[in-house]
Amino acid sequence: MIEREIADFDLEQIARSGQCFRFRELGEKRYSVVAGGKYIEVCQEGRLVRFDCSEETFESVWRGYFDLDADYGRYKRAVAKRDQYLQRAVAAGCGLRILRQELWETIVCFIISQQNNIGRITKCVENLCSLFGEICYNRSGQVYNAFPTVERLAACTLEELAPIRLGYRARYILSAARQVVSGEVDLEAVRHMDYAHARTELMRLSGVGRKVAECICLFALHHIDAFPIDTHIRQVLNEHYRRGFPNRRYHGMRGIMQQYIFYYELIGERGKI
Repeated sequence: MIEREIADFDLEQIARSGQCFRFRELGEKRYSVVAGGKYIEVCQEGRLVRFDCSEETFESVWRGYFDLDADYGRYKRAVAKRDQYLQRAVAAGCGLRILRQELWETIVCFIISQQNNIGRITKCVENLCSLFGEICYNRSGQVYNAFPTVERLAACTLEELAPIRLGYRARYILSAARQVVSGEVDLEAVRHMDYAHARTELMRLSGVGRKVAECICLFALHHIDAFPIDTHIRQVLNEHYRRGFPNRRYHGMRGIMQQYIFYYELIGERGKI
C-alpha cells in the first residue's frame, strides 16, 4: 500500500469527469481502476490517497497515469479573477486531473462517446472488455479484463460486436482497428507528434472527427492545450464567452480549463451525473 498526501486531487471528481470509463466505485471515496492492462484500488481521506500497489508499480504506472507530478494549483491560480464563471467551474472541480490514458483504448472509448451519455458509454466499454479483453488477475486473485487489443478488434465482425449495442459506432471501431493493423495509421508515430499533427493524423481514423480527435489528444497524448468542443462546451462559449474563449491567456493549459468547464456543466448547472 502506497500513501501520498496530494494537493488538488479528488478521486471522486476524476472518476465522474467523463474522461475515463473504467473507474468502478467500491465505496465512499474508494474506486478500482483498470488502465493499460493494470488494475488498482485507490481510496482517499482528505488529502491522503492510498494506492493498493507496490512502490515500483506506483512509480512506473500510476504516478504518471494520475498526472501527479503536475502542479494543478498553478493552473487554478492562472484563472482571471474577473472571470466569475470559470472561477466557479474551478471551485466545483478543484480536484480534477487530466489522466494519461492508453492511446488505443482512448480512441475506441471516444468513438463510442459520440451522441452518448457517460452511463451508457461505461456499460459499452465494460461489455467490450468482457467479451474481447484478455483475462487478468489482480493482487487478490480476482479476475478482470484488459481493454481489447487493436488486433483483437480488427479481427471481429459486426455480428460479434452486436451484443454490445454500439449502433453505427461498431463499423467505425472495426474500420479504425483495421486501419491501425494495416499500418495506414501508425499510432506509435502519433505518440511522438505535436498536438496539431497528432490531431490531423487521428482524424484519418474512421469515426474520428475534430471533437473526438481533440479528446484523444487531451486524454491519451496529454496535449493539454487541446480544447474539445461538444454541446456543453458550445453552450458555455455562446453564453459566457461571446467574444471567444481567452485562448491567449490560457495557452498551454486550455484543455485543463475545458475540463473544469465540462465537469461543472455535468454536476453543477445541469444536474448530477
